[in-house]
Amino acid sequence: MTTEPNPPPRPTGRPDPGPPSKPPRSAMTMRDMLVALGVLIAVVIAIGGLQGSWSFAPAGPSVDPAAVPVVDAPAELRELAPLVPFAVRIPAVPPDWRSNSVDQDPVDGGGRAVRTGYITPDGRYVSLLQSDASEQALLAGETGKVAVPGRGPVDVDGQQWVAYGGQGTSGGRDEPIWITEVPTPNGAPVRMLITGSGSDESFRTLAEAAQTSTPIPPR
Repeated sequence: MTTEPNPPPRPTGRPDPGPPSKPPRSAMTMRDMLVALGVLIAVVIAIGGLQGSWSFAPAGPSVDPAAVPVVDAPAELRELAPLVPFAVRIPAVPPDWRSNSVDQDPVDGGGRAVRTGYITPDGRYVSLLQSDASEQALLAGETGKVAVPGRGPVDVDGQQWVAYGGQGTSGGRDEPIWITEVPTPNGAPVRMLITGSGSDESFRTLAEAAQTSTPIPPR
């Protein structure tokens, strides 16, 4: 007795659907459109927030003065004065200037420096260094270069400052540097350095405030 082979399976009549296809754009639900719109709004808000704090200007970047932290520079400088071996001055800057940093660090080549940063009303940054280091050491610390070309003297109410840079000198940025030496009663002279993205007027304002302030002698 022979056994007949099993018959082949009968077709079901339904074709193979194949891989799923992407629904047409017209098939997007309202939920899909709301999610996409929410992502777009979040990106726009993020970009707007960055533009609100920073802006570009031909003379250098500027910041929103109200968006930066504020420190009590006179109080901070009084606390630092006993920690450095030279007399520290407290500049009486205009009341609409905001101080955002005060610190002190060693200078390569010897000496220490006290730095105070300010934001001017137009959003520019200027800083004042007070130090017992040499002029070349301060310049090298600010610019990373051994030799920096000078631009000539600047007279601020009889006090002679030497201007450097202004052409990509300070840290590769187009920021000038002013340096002077001020006498200290019963002590060694102190060098002061001003740099930043501020205008010549703001440099002159800070220079005058610094050179006319009363030094706090070291303990």
